[in-house]
Amino acid sequence: MTTRTGTVTCDLSISLDGYSAGLDQTEQRPFGDDGSDGWGGRLHAWYDDPEENRIQRDRVAAAKAFIMGRNMFGPVRGEWDRDWSGWWGDNPPYHAPVFVLTHHPRDPRPMEGGTTFHFVTDGIESALARAREAAGGGDISVQGGATTVNQYLAAGLIDELRLHIVPFTLGAGTRLFDGVPPLNLEQVESRAASSVTHLTYRVLS
Repeated sequence: MTTRTGTVTCDLSISLDGYSAGLDQTEQRPFGDDGSDGWGGRLHAWYDDPEENRIQRDRVAAAKAFIMGRNMFGPVRGEWDRDWSGWWGDNPPYHAPVFVLTHHPRDPRPMEGGTTFHFVTDGIESALARAREAAGGGDISVQGGATTVNQYLAAGLIDELRLHIVPFTLGAGTRLFDGVPPLNLEQVESRAASSVTHLTYRVLS
């Protein structure tokens, strides 16, 4: 019997001009200056409307393993000299293994609700291989930020790109597609909600 290999997806909220975070990111404002005082900022306000955006929220949660960059995990830089467990408190929303890209080794960090953060020091392909094994044939979600997504896109390792486009511009910050060679995409779904447009693309090459 052939074991199913899960789809590698990406869910990313971006401004209309393609930024996933503004300038001046801080621990209090992890997505930077976007004109909002909220923790998730304007880029992720749509996530607070579970009824209107339930399909997209459920798709994010359906992955069996996740990958993220160190900047998405937290503001700690260099050696792990701070007891940081992510932005999400004791019970992160992933409820699955999460593989964090970093240059500095750290022991796995089990959390409540089934989330365990694993720290990967040998690159994006190693993180994906470990995520595939952990997912057991289920889907793997590359969560971000945009710098990490760009690395996976440039390497041809993402199958499906799900963008959540929020109708305002940032003008500067961390931008999707920077450094990524030209891609061929097939649009497979489009859905407009009151504060966001959800677009899904299959990455052809």
